[in-house]
Amino acid sequence: MIKLTDKGVYLVDGKVAATAPLTPAEARKNTIAYSILQAHNTSGNDEQLNIRFDAMLSHDITYVGIIQTARASGLKEFPMPYAMTNCHNSLCAVGGTINEDDHVFGLSAAKKYGGIYVPANQSVIHSFAREEMAKCGAMILGSDSHTRYGALGTMAVGEGGPELVKQLLKNTYDIPTPEVVLVYLTGKPKKGIGPHDVAIALVGATFESGFVKNRVLEFVGPGVKELPMDFRNGIDVMTTETTCLSSIWETDEVVEQHYKAHGRPEDYKKLQPGKVAYYDRMVEIDLSKMESMIALPFHPSRAYTIHYFNQHAKELLAEVEAEAAEKFGKKAKLDLVSKVRPDGKVMADQGIIAGCAGGMFDSIDEASSILKTGNVGNSYFSLSVYPTSVPVSLELTRIGVSADLLANGAVIKPSFCGPCFGAGDVPANNGLSLRHTTRNFPNREGSKPGEGQLSGVALMDARSIAATAANGGIITAATDVTYDHEMHKYHYDRSVYEKRCYYGFGKADKEAELILGPNITDWPKMYELADNMLLELAAVIHDPVTTTDELIPSGETSSYRSNPLRLSEFALSRRCPAYVGRSKAVAADEAARREGKLSEKIRFALSKVGKAEELAPVTQFGSCVFANKPGDGSAREQAASCQKVLGGFANICYEFATKRYRSNCINWGILPFTLDPKTKFEYSEGDFVFVPDVREGIAAGCEAFPAKVIRADGTTEPIVLYIKGLTDNEKEIILRGCLMNYYAAQAQK
Repeated sequence: MIKLTDKGVYLVDGKVAATAPLTPAEARKNTIAYSILQAHNTSGNDEQLNIRFDAMLSHDITYVGIIQTARASGLKEFPMPYAMTNCHNSLCAVGGTINEDDHVFGLSAAKKYGGIYVPANQSVIHSFAREEMAKCGAMILGSDSHTRYGALGTMAVGEGGPELVKQLLKNTYDIPTPEVVLVYLTGKPKKGIGPHDVAIALVGATFESGFVKNRVLEFVGPGVKELPMDFRNGIDVMTTETTCLSSIWETDEVVEQHYKAHGRPEDYKKLQPGKVAYYDRMVEIDLSKMESMIALPFHPSRAYTIHYFNQHAKELLAEVEAEAAEKFGKKAKLDLVSKVRPDGKVMADQGIIAGCAGGMFDSIDEASSILKTGNVGNSYFSLSVYPTSVPVSLELTRIGVSADLLANGAVIKPSFCGPCFGAGDVPANNGLSLRHTTRNFPNREGSKPGEGQLSGVALMDARSIAATAANGGIITAATDVTYDHEMHKYHYDRSVYEKRCYYGFGKADKEAELILGPNITDWPKMYELADNMLLELAAVIHDPVTTTDELIPSGETSSYRSNPLRLSEFALSRRCPAYVGRSKAVAADEAARREGKLSEKIRFALSKVGKAEELAPVTQFGSCVFANKPGDGSAREQAASCQKVLGGFANICYEFATKRYRSNCINWGILPFTLDPKTKFEYSEGDFVFVPDVREGIAAGCEAFPAKVIRADGTTEPIVLYIKGLTDNEKEIILRGCLMNYYAAQAQK
């Protein structure tokens, strides 16, 4: 189905070629990605980019912190269209009044600074962007990792909040020019195959090896024209799970019709590679060979065809159970093998079609046709459908699709991202939920292993979820079902947005008051980097990959994202429950050090590398997380900021899973140390790492930092830590202690 080529290739007149009349350097400039990036680059250097975006988006988990940070840094007015959607903290019963307090704050900020405000349940963030903000050739920055609108001709990037703060303050997004990977599509999907089938196969083929990590995916080829717009969007949004930086597709009459249907024909233009274009790698996808897919817990890359899964269900589910036991130990036991019936068929407990990936018009429309072949039934299996926006829900209602779904046992729910991050349709303990959503990380379904609660999510396309529902919950590939379906033409009705959304760009009212509920608090004081750094290991994680969900859980924590101190109490709570207590103890010792009082712990550690009394005044003491590969998944900055609030000053790893998590660490003044792959990190919580002259090294652009590990028993060992590729701005941010301090210092100049 998918073939990877780990070397450069040319595209000549739309066909893959090994050679061409241009050099790679010349032909690289003929990719779609290159032209868009350079059109937004303000550096004058095509190798080091300083990007200014055309528009930005945030949702109600992230926009309060972003605006509070920008406000503390001198924000006067939004300099570009900035949409704030309310699609994550939409369950306003959770946490009392505080979720709705955030929404009121968002509307007041839109009025004061000139923003766009989308009320709760009107649209999920990425649907609103597709409907109202994407433009061919544009670039959009979002504080959500699934910010992807490449199929609409828009290069979009998901980053942590501080990167949006930079744009709000008229600064830039600074990156080396990324490599571009050709994704060459051929063939046509057979009946029953949907976008999630292609996406899961793509993630499965590329994630583990990092084949496209921090690169741009450029989709072209004869297969593109065989895909409707929603199908393209459904693949595109899942490119985030490959760990690529962004994506872009060639555009055609299908994209042109999208813009016409949405009342914005002027935002369409033809995008295609030049006559001769060069790509650094290639992914070939034969759409005609695609099969119905399933991604098992706990990652979208755990990809199998549904047919293979059904044939090997016991052994595959046993592997999932073993991983759960390794992650959660005795806290919770996952039992999925029992889902396999004596006849070999596998029973699921729940189906969910939702969000930016699953809740689109075409997927729900076809799922309804498939569900007509049976019904959900009255046993344990249930089916919930969340249309991605009110306009989509309205059209599904007008054409009778919603009625058909309801008639056959599905439940229609409002636009909401909850099922993607564990805040909606939480299954029973040991439940197996099938979801056309973006992620199936641990606890993304809302379970709490610390309280003995654990269930699992498998990702599937809406079509196969509907086939499973029609078959009474027996996991079934949509390609195995005979059904009639005629795709409806989508009619977009913008009037529902005009009646409910606040379009305030260019209408800032500086006299308007921000409305701050009691849970909305300012950031605590943060200090500049000291000459030396003493780190205590507060969490040591040897999992192959550590997700942002493990660094700061989703779900019930969302209500506290406007309160840095309360939110930090959840840091690593589902992976290393002792982390918060250890970090708080370190922070208390550091606070005492600043007042001239030296704890026995600091005295002990510093005495192993010099004279404690002399080193203490110039040595910062903070906690540190070690993980092999941290930061896969969500863009949310809180994965880093919570560590900093608790007194965390560094991460040590072999590599960062994503660019965005590393950027979050830097923007919060957390040093992003890496290790040589040959270095064995065999240290434990309670051990120390002393990094001398770290401030001088950062300022001078050093990339290697000789350090010393001090074990809890007093023995010491040398170690070399690395920080590679810092920009001048990133160096200054780290030296100042965080991005807010950096901007405050600029304002005083």
